[in-house]
Amino acid sequence: MLIQMIFSLIIGILFGIITGLIPGVHINLIGAFLVSFSYKLIGSFNQIYIVIFITSMAITHTFLDFIPSIFLGCPDTDTELSILPGHEMLKKGKGHEAVVLTAYGSIAAIFLLILIALPSILIIPKIYLFVKKFIPYFLILVSTMLIMLEKNKTQAFFIFCITGFLGLTILNLNQSLISQPLLPLLSGLFGGSMLITSIKNQVSIPIQENPEKINAPIIGPLFGAAIASPLCSFLPGLGSGQAAIIGNMISKNTQKGFLVLLGATNTLVMGFSFISLYTISKTRTGAAVALQNILRNSFSWKILLLVLGAAAIAGIVSFALTILISKNLSKILFKFNYTTLSFVTLLGLGLLVFLVSGSLGFLILILSTLTGLYALSFKIKRTNMMGCLLVPVIIFYLF
Repeated sequence: MLIQMIFSLIIGILFGIITGLIPGVHINLIGAFLVSFSYKLIGSFNQIYIVIFITSMAITHTFLDFIPSIFLGCPDTDTELSILPGHEMLKKGKGHEAVVLTAYGSIAAIFLLILIALPSILIIPKIYLFVKKFIPYFLILVSTMLIMLEKNKTQAFFIFCITGFLGLTILNLNQSLISQPLLPLLSGLFGGSMLITSIKNQVSIPIQENPEKINAPIIGPLFGAAIASPLCSFLPGLGSGQAAIIGNMISKNTQKGFLVLLGATNTLVMGFSFISLYTISKTRTGAAVALQNILRNSFSWKILLLVLGAAAIAGIVSFALTILISKNLSKILFKFNYTTLSFVTLLGLGLLVFLVSGSLGFLILILSTLTGLYALSFKIKRTNMMGCLLVPVIIFYLF
């Protein structure tokens, strides 16, 4: 049995590397696939092995997915905020350092998750009973804070509204018309627009530094992540990006600290999604949804311990893999024509969207990319484009 468990862990890590490194292939896509085949999986494999596989894959993904986001400017739904500081460091020859900073945040989050798991199990149900009454108002508060942080608040509000309208329209499409609508929506707003901007500006990547020692602020970013990440476990519409924004308001980080914060929130949000599934039976990630369907309401404390154990081992392995892959990639990236690389990545993203979400998804990708380009023409933070998720959720809970 131990051998099978180790094998499941290794396979999960390998799949997490694939989903993390290929732009647009999000863990939610794999989760949806597992849910659709859950009956066959249960009949063919022991539940324990499936749990280990999903957990290790999900945690590994939270480490590796910053690599395409920073090096290629092509994020998924959890790493869109890393583009700006990460890309700035990349253009200064510090792309590897940017990735390592996110890895520091993620590995610190793994150990923090283990430490606070028990208190969280006791506290989250009580907080949820209180907070669920005020979900839309809390989201309005978060949205207001996003806008008020900008110098040009009128432009920020306008971008927030138009992306919110776009998200509201797309997410309310009939599910029979499009699969995974978030893929083209977020890929266009944050990925396609950034790639086209890189192509237009003829961005060139300098030789990348590979420092032996990288100093990173840990305490402040980790504190912000620890306060903000649990909110995403029971507040719909809040993901890693929004948790990072809230956490940054708490800990006031530098550019490097913000990247550490992003890594920590990305991993903590995933970890708390498993804890929330156990405590309040709420799912906020594709991996948690897959576990819920496969376990069929039999998520016991023993399973939770297994999940935390698998997360810890996968996190340690993924930390080493992230640094190794990033270091080797940074050594060869400058040899490529970055404009051509951006163009190829854009084509690959379009092909992936077409295969997953169909022709309508491809149309949405174009529309959201144009919206993202329009938003980039304003001198405001791209976090305001998160209105595409916040506005639909606010309206849903208010009306």
